[in-house]
Amino acid sequence: MKIKNIFPKNLFQKFLKSVEFMGNLLPHPVTLFACIALFIVLFSGLAEFFDFSVLDPRPLGAKGRADDGMIRVISLLNAEGIRRIIVNLVKNFTDFAPLGTVLVALLGVGVAEHSGLLSGAIRSMVLSVSKLRSNKWMKPTTVVTLVVVFAGVISNTAAEMGYVVLIPLAGVIFFSMGRHPIAGMAAAFAGTSGGYSANLLIGTVDPLLSGITTEAARIIAPEYTAHPAINWYFMIVSTFLITGLGTWITIKIVEPRLGKYNPKNSDGSLDSISKMDMLTKLEKKGLKWAGIATLLLVLLICIGILPSNGILRNPETGGILDSSLLKGMVAFIFIFFFIPGVVYGKITKSFKSDKDVIEAMSKSMSSLGLYMVLVFFAAQFVAYFNWTNIGPVVAILGADGLKALSITGPIIFVFFIIMCAFVNLALGSASAQWAVTAPVFVPMLMLVGYSPEVIQAAYRIGDSVTNIITPMMSYFGLILAFMHKYDKKIGVGTIISTMLPYSILFFIGWTILFYIWVFVLKMPVGPGTSTYFNFQ
Repeated sequence: MKIKNIFPKNLFQKFLKSVEFMGNLLPHPVTLFACIALFIVLFSGLAEFFDFSVLDPRPLGAKGRADDGMIRVISLLNAEGIRRIIVNLVKNFTDFAPLGTVLVALLGVGVAEHSGLLSGAIRSMVLSVSKLRSNKWMKPTTVVTLVVVFAGVISNTAAEMGYVVLIPLAGVIFFSMGRHPIAGMAAAFAGTSGGYSANLLIGTVDPLLSGITTEAARIIAPEYTAHPAINWYFMIVSTFLITGLGTWITIKIVEPRLGKYNPKNSDGSLDSISKMDMLTKLEKKGLKWAGIATLLLVLLICIGILPSNGILRNPETGGILDSSLLKGMVAFIFIFFFIPGVVYGKITKSFKSDKDVIEAMSKSMSSLGLYMVLVFFAAQFVAYFNWTNIGPVVAILGADGLKALSITGPIIFVFFIIMCAFVNLALGSASAQWAVTAPVFVPMLMLVGYSPEVIQAAYRIGDSVTNIITPMMSYFGLILAFMHKYDKKIGVGTIISTMLPYSILFFIGWTILFYIWVFVLKMPVGPGTSTYFNFQ
């Protein structure tokens, strides 16, 4: 059935327009981060003056715990704080985690893009999808959207790949099909970040979170151990939920609201990748040899990771989860785009010499001007936020507020998920947030009778669904820079209002799934786990 243009008239669309309007009243994101950083400095001085502090939930002897057991806001509005700001100004910028990831990965992506490899691969995929027969249940546009969201969910095993590669690629795919490119980016962003805790695979964050859960559980059960796969079953079933919801939201809500895309809104950098011309024989040959190069790279990785003594495994433990393959994922992103891109360029003669390859990498860097400026101020804000202890104090106050409700039934998880979702708006790091909240909620809910594995699964829902609507998320500035290519007037409010339907419906759907899976079907959230905790 054809989607009618009724969405702008309904209440929800009016609400989204209000969110977009209010959000876009905010200053430019660069100015916003600069102002917030200044506010953190001023507020820290005021908070220290009034001794703004909370009780540290970590046990005695824990690393970083003060002798008096309190976490206090530390002022930057004094001589020591000002010196710290000045001395670390450059270091804050260069040490900002997403910066190096983006720069290195885009060097490889730039080669693949400017050689024509991405254009050829995308046209080949789109033309193949366009040949699919439409039916009542699955149209080509639905297939593409579903694949984009699913790829986003899977890519969060190596989060950088989703943010740096898939999201801009999704915009190009939608643009190539005559659809709104922002809708494509939104679908990929929803899968990658909104569905961060859904996956078919165990990722690098799983051992980190389970380690924090173990330490928190041992506050009342000293011998307790949680393994990295404690949420794996729930993650698998969540993958299909997020993929289905993300596809539906994109097609039924986001695309109709965005309307037909007008290329005049772009920044002038759109290229011929939008043309859906048939592939030439030379392009087909280039794709063939680029594919062969990719397969050879995969073979080399398999040789390095599959044997028990493979060079890509952790040399001490022999494990894969803590291996060079996962820790060095950015390097592999660079290689997997650079080498096939060079091969394709040589075959199609778009690269005639090494100068052309270098120029391609230079062009990819030149497109990140806005991102670099934004990152400078965002990095200062993140550093000040961490130095002052404002994040942990706010998180613990929120946790204490929920704890004061004294609810012991399964309904407690609704409030717990909501609390985690709101804390995530200010404290974007999954591990940082869990490190602060786990020592409070894991022991508390274990005493009520719930297992640490179920508690962690609930936490991960709240931690994921608001990633896509908070400017505090590390890659938010990068998403803004990517979308700016297609709409030079886009603002923070536009992105938040576009992503808000995903956030709301992911929260509702995921919470319902959690209750059905855990309390109705009584299914384990992972191998060897249980729903309830027994002290005996």
